[in-house]
Amino acid sequence: MRKLFGTDGVRGTANTYPMTAEMALRIGAAVGRYFRRDGSGVHRVVIGKDTRLSGYMLENALTAGLTSTGMNVLLLGPVPTPAVGLMTRSMRADLGVMISASHNPAEDNGIKFFGPDGFKLSDQAELEIEQLIEAGVKPAQAQNIGRARRVDDARFRYGERVKSSLPRELRLDGLKVVIDCANGAAHRTAPEVLWELGAEVIPVGTAPNGKNINLGCGSTQPRVAAEAVVAHGADVGICLDGDADRVVIVDETGQVADGDQLMALLATAWATSERLKGGALVATVMSNLGLERFLGARGLRLERTAVGDRYVVERMRDGGFNLGGEQSGHIVMSDYATTGDGLMAGLHFLAEMVNSGRKASDLAQQFETVPQLLKNVRYGEGQAPLEAETVKAAIADAEARLNGQGRLLIRKSGTEPLIRVMAECEDDTLLAQVVDGIVAEVEAAARQ
Repeated sequence: MRKLFGTDGVRGTANTYPMTAEMALRIGAAVGRYFRRDGSGVHRVVIGKDTRLSGYMLENALTAGLTSTGMNVLLLGPVPTPAVGLMTRSMRADLGVMISASHNPAEDNGIKFFGPDGFKLSDQAELEIEQLIEAGVKPAQAQNIGRARRVDDARFRYGERVKSSLPRELRLDGLKVVIDCANGAAHRTAPEVLWELGAEVIPVGTAPNGKNINLGCGSTQPRVAAEAVVAHGADVGICLDGDADRVVIVDETGQVADGDQLMALLATAWATSERLKGGALVATVMSNLGLERFLGARGLRLERTAVGDRYVVERMRDGGFNLGGEQSGHIVMSDYATTGDGLMAGLHFLAEMVNSGRKASDLAQQFETVPQLLKNVRYGEGQAPLEAETVKAAIADAEARLNGQGRLLIRKSGTEPLIRVMAECEDDTLLAQVVDGIVAEVEAAARQ
């Protein structure tokens, strides 16, 4: 079992274990040794980050650890997470590193890794790196220490790649677009790309100061963007998160559509144009039951995975599928990218608007969602509330009551000390009863 790595890399509060400079140094040395196991040749790593204040500290510490093992480091500066996957491949690097806590608040940070193919590391690779961190690694000899330098055009390279996912003749002339960058990694790239494609751009969340990433803006808090769409009479709003690998869409009325609705639109559009490989969409266990029913009615399948976009990508690669994602807004289009790309997904929504001539509100609500209720219960260090017999009994009772009427999902968060209790059921009263019953037992177990 991995202890340090969670659903998406290593994450925590900055300057608190494991997000300390000392730990980042050790992680850098361990991952550098892991990717230089043969000890020969020239090895390089690319490092990107979002706009968090702690990114400077962690970037320097990781660079020190990596160069101490002989890795040459290429510093990309603030770029979206998908840009790191792209640059790892295009620069023939052995490793890509993104310093970001994604949609989390500014005081958090994280470190996630990409292999030489541009895809996130497997659980097994992360486990082996953890073992190296624990054991410690021998540094390179003095003459073999690595170098570090900055790459100034990373965001431009990424922007061109994103645009190239659209047909060359497609333009966004006449579209007024609100783009909310969450004061994060895409605060310059996203408005530039939209403007270059011909859209009239209304930027939101494009003034990062190191402490305001995801603060009252972005994909998890789209209210400001929705208000801007209505106030400016915009055609659509695109809301990214701090590292721009997530997106939610705001239609012209200010209504918000999540990743499930966007995936439903893209899956049917791609199936119609015979671009959807395998006749299936890959999504996690969190995606709404309504999405599964919507696809089934159109002869398409929903392949479910564990929570985490890297598990979606693993299933896509194993099954030969090219479209997947998460309800939270990670949309993976493997014909063009190796991980979730919020800006790219947003552009493909705009392309559907242009091609169909329809309003965002006509496209953003593809299916009626089955009522879904999710509640989180925080627990303390060393606690295991899901092991309590009272909790197990409550879960068994809820499953029996939902049998044939809905579904239940109980899981530990991979990024925070939370138990997530989620259920879906068309009977709102039953839905609330089963979720609240389990939450009460989990809270009681967490107090013991």
